Order: sequence, then C-alpha cells, then structure tokens
Amino acid sequence: MGGLSAPLLIRVQLYLALYLQLVPLGAKVQDQIVPVLPFWSVVSFGAYLLFKLGWGVYTFNDVPEAHAELMKEIEIARKELKSKGVEVD
Repeated sequence: MGGLSAPLLIRVQLYLALYLQLVPLGAKVQDQIVPVLPFWSVVSFGAYLLFKLGWGVYTFNDVPEAHAELMKEIEIARKELKSKGVEVD
C-alpha cells in the first residue's frame, strides 16, 4: 500500500460502496448526501484542527515553568547580543 493507512482505506472503500450504490439507500440520501460526503469530511477535519489549534493557544499560558525558562533564555540572548554590540530593546 503506497502509504495509505488501513482506516483511511476502509473509509474510501465505504464511500465508494455508497457512491456506486452497492449499499441500498433512499433516493434522497443517495442523490443529495452521498455526493457531498468527501467535502463535509474535509470541512469537519478542518474545523477539528482549528479547534485543536485554538485550544492549544488558549491553554498555552498554563505552563508557568516553560514561560520562566523561555524568559531566562531571552535574557541570556539579550546579554550575549549586547556583548557583541547589538542593541536590543
């Protein structure tokens, strides 16, 4: 398999079975819902990723140790740059 994972392959096969009408569904479902399932799966996945990104940004300040460590590293970098003649605010 050229890099496709098994769950993705199963989803593709299931969609093809629905799209090719191998699974009997109602006419309305077959004509109006099945053709747009790939689009909505991409939209749903994108919404999930945006939520994960937003949650990560929202909870970023919940790590005070990392903040303190980062501030120490910034201060060290400022001192090194000043010793080399670079002006830092």
